[in-house]
Amino acid sequence: MIDKKLNVKLLSEEFDMLEKAIHTLKLSVNKCIAIYNKTDYSFEDLESFDSLTSKFSRASDLYTQKIIRTIGILLHEPFVPFIDMLNQAEKLSIIYSADQLFEIRDLRNQITHEYLPDAITELVPDVLEYAILLEKNFKTTKQFINKRKWI
Repeated sequence: MIDKKLNVKLLSEEFDMLEKAIHTLKLSVNKCIAIYNKTDYSFEDLESFDSLTSKFSRASDLYTQKIIRTIGILLHEPFVPFIDMLNQAEKLSIIYSADQLFEIRDLRNQITHEYLPDAITELVPDVLEYAILLEKNFKTTKQFINKRKWI
């Protein structure tokens, strides 16, 4: 019972961090939507894109590597590879779509390995699209957590 209380406390802390991360991600999404259709980007525009991709990566990592894993621990699920974890989470209605989160993880990996500003600007449309899907999955997880009264 003590482990469950500690894990619920951990989930609550991670959840608070994720809510803040998604809030700032949404602010960056709104800012970048407004500037993305330019033909030439200023240094400040490129910094906004860099901030957007960093926030997207952070939020997706926190969600997939912390929140979903902690929920798995609370449900006494075995530690399994990422894709298996997502498929199980979808079956249990913890997430909305395993396929979406797997694509989000692929995009996060692309962002991590792209160093040139031109490459980042090419990823921005996908980040703008997948940020919405990340939030949709997060809302499903929030419902799951609230239903169990873990937070």
